[in-house]
Amino acid sequence: MKALDKETAIARMNTFGRNGTPFLFVIDYMQEHSYVEPLDGIDASVCLYQFRGTGNAPDADARYAGTIDWEFTPPAPADYRRSFDTVRRNLLGGNSYLTNLTCKVPLRTNLTLKDVFLHSHALYKLWLKDRFVCFSPEIFVCMEEGRIKSFPMKGTIDATLPHAESILLDDAKEAAEHATIVDLIRNDLSMVSEHVTVASYRYIDRLQTNKGPILQTSSEICGMLPGDYTKRLGDILFSLLPAGSITGAPKPRTMQIIAEAEGYERGFYTGVMGCYADGRLDSAVMIRFIEQEDGQLYFKAGGGITAQSRWESEYNEVIQKIYVPIY
Repeated sequence: MKALDKETAIARMNTFGRNGTPFLFVIDYMQEHSYVEPLDGIDASVCLYQFRGTGNAPDADARYAGTIDWEFTPPAPADYRRSFDTVRRNLLGGNSYLTNLTCKVPLRTNLTLKDVFLHSHALYKLWLKDRFVCFSPEIFVCMEEGRIKSFPMKGTIDATLPHAESILLDDAKEAAEHATIVDLIRNDLSMVSEHVTVASYRYIDRLQTNKGPILQTSSEICGMLPGDYTKRLGDILFSLLPAGSITGAPKPRTMQIIAEAEGYERGFYTGVMGCYADGRLDSAVMIRFIEQEDGQLYFKAGGGITAQSRWESEYNEVIQKIYVPIY
């Protein structure tokens, strides 16, 4: 698999769509490096994918019989607070309404990247040998029969807490964060489609993890694509990047704030991955992500910050998201 620059990736996706060629795409956060490969040309010894039950890994989701060693070094609270304060200062200054702040966390586990791929239960999974594994629950966009849909996910809580669902839905900060991201995604879809509507607002998904169940809120946003959309898949998809749910609003200024606050390169984390086949494009935001770097594993995780956020709560939410969905 050869990494492509943005212009080459767009042209390749457009060509594959025009010709009806099924293909896989993996795009990094900054859209500087992409993989766009025909499905029949993917080497399963290097790349495995499983998107909503479809992929090149027939033995995926096999039950894991062993024990899981899982230790990580969370960010020092003082370091996280410095990053948080940078974000909050910009929020209070009116430079952003919502900023997604993430961390790179050293991880020690007896699981290999491939183990995580094979045994994780997730809507979307991708493994690149000696690079990373992603097991994402978050749909980015789907295109089919002239329609585009997006499903932004914002808001997380421990499902074992008493009245967890009510607490999550009634939380003013979480509600404001979700409303902001829905508005951003609605505006994004309006750039590439017409008659954009919010079909379902703040519904709850329950996810199982190795640390127990969690609840997350999502919404569904839909629009009507132009008649020639299959010939412009690359143009359409890249015009929506990076995903609003992992940047914030307004997007360009918020990305500058993220670069200042985070202090590391996200790489493929918070990019998008997906495939096109039989006239349907399906994609996911690359959250829930473990990367291998010089023999060391790192889990990358984060969450949305608003002016109502408290750093302690956001810090705890990051730690809650450092899991694998193996059970």
